[in-house]
Amino acid sequence: MACIVKFIALVFISISFTLATPLAQAQMARAQVVASNLQNPWALAFLPDGRFLVTERPGRLRVIEPNGEMGEPVLGLPSMAAQGQGGLLDVLLDTDFVNNNTLYFCFSEPGQGGNSTALAKARLSSDRLRLEDLKVIFSQKPKVVSSAHFGCRIVESQTNGKSDGMLFLTLGDRYSQMNDAQTLNNHQGKIIRIYKDGRVPDNNPFVNRFGALPEIWSYGHRNVQGAVLSTDGSLWTHEHGPQGGDEINPVLSGRNYGWPVITYGENYGGGKIGLGLTSQKGMEQPLHYWVPSIAPSGMVFLNSERYGRAWVGNLFVGSLKFAYLNRVELSQPFGGKVLQEHKLLEDLGQRIRDVRQGPDGWLYVLTDNPRGQLIRLVLK
Repeated sequence: MACIVKFIALVFISISFTLATPLAQAQMARAQVVASNLQNPWALAFLPDGRFLVTERPGRLRVIEPNGEMGEPVLGLPSMAAQGQGGLLDVLLDTDFVNNNTLYFCFSEPGQGGNSTALAKARLSSDRLRLEDLKVIFSQKPKVVSSAHFGCRIVESQTNGKSDGMLFLTLGDRYSQMNDAQTLNNHQGKIIRIYKDGRVPDNNPFVNRFGALPEIWSYGHRNVQGAVLSTDGSLWTHEHGPQGGDEINPVLSGRNYGWPVITYGENYGGGKIGLGLTSQKGMEQPLHYWVPSIAPSGMVFLNSERYGRAWVGNLFVGSLKFAYLNRVELSQPFGGKVLQEHKLLEDLGQRIRDVRQGPDGWLYVLTDNPRGQLIRLVLK
């Protein structure tokens, strides 16, 4: 009898441990500083040799050693309008970077009429000291005088789990041009899809529409600063609302996401935007929205079991306004509806600008301030 009781107790303990471990591990996550003294870092990529590539908004690209050491900035960047929210923003390594050393980055490009978001392609030299064969493959039109709402997240498109040679780029409404988000003869408040050499895919939704710019994939956006592919290849984004009304959206070809006609936010200081509508026929509703705004930036789906199975398929979003990392629990891994939100890294008290999953399965974040940090989220 004693043996049976002992056996049952061991089984119960084993089951309890199995069920509790993911949650316990999740609660024990902590920040581990990898590098410091980064000036307003904006985006992060992982080099195949274990080093990190980080953009700094004032216009610098940094290679960071695994131990956190930094050398001189990478040479060969173009001139940029590094003021306000503009400068050097997102960076993305090509899926075949190991063989071609190719990367893509977006930045605020100065030019006639003001500035706009541009997407460039270049090769990182084998010694990682300079960019070579740089080419701007897309420039947002028109350029305007503004230092805000550049958007500027880059995602490599996939079909059947493999790169299909195309890129998505998010473009802000430039703040002063918000009504342009509803018209198709400009790039303000849009998401575009182009080939890696800048060509326009023949099956983009507005290629054959008179007066529409052919690069456009979706429209009616305000300022998208988080974008990621789900496991089925679908594009997910989040965007800044005004005062309230930040959104998460699975983005579909040719759809209108409503800004500024519909929004769950209001003008800064209060008051309706337009007619104060939150819905209208022909315009998409967000999967999720935040009131008050959390000022989201950076987004990734976690496919690693580093933190236990409970986190796999969750969405992670940085909050600039409230300075935390948001674990967004969904009704199914990598999809479905938002069930719950869990605040992480609140004790840091730092604005979270970007979040990525590293090749090692850990989550990494960048904190946005003049002495920003690259942080690894590990278990205690």
